[in-house]
Amino acid sequence: MDTRSPEQRRRIMQAVGTKSTRPEIVVRRRLHALGYRFRLHRKDLPGKPDIVLPGRRLAIFVHGCFWHWHGCPKGQLPKSRQDYWLPKLARNRERDRTNEERLESLGWRVVTIWQCETVDTDALDARLRRVVDRSEKPIDIQGPLR
Repeated sequence: MDTRSPEQRRRIMQAVGTKSTRPEIVVRRRLHALGYRFRLHRKDLPGKPDIVLPGRRLAIFVHGCFWHWHGCPKGQLPKSRQDYWLPKLARNRERDRTNEERLESLGWRVVTIWQCETVDTDALDARLRRVVDRSEKPIDIQGPLR
């Protein structure tokens, strides 16, 4: 049973945004503090990634654990109205998978940062460094300077 009235629940759900969410802002601030520059919500890319590092061909999605059915404590299926939530969240996951495949087929690396990962900023910084640095273009040692 929901602890909120239908009107309260409606207002809460309407307030949920798709851009500049709190976890997304945390990731953007951490990337900026680490010295990386990026673009936001590129409409010309499949799925409109939250953060794009075009020079590194890296697309980052910052997913809310509930909305994208992560599996952590925040990403659990609600106990009420499962006939509504199960198909909705399954469609979200399928859409995420499709967008990731389309981006990869265009030559982009795709990374998903989950809402629960944004709590520990030290671990988030380390992951962001690994992800971004791994996507750097390799130096061509066999290049034309022989």
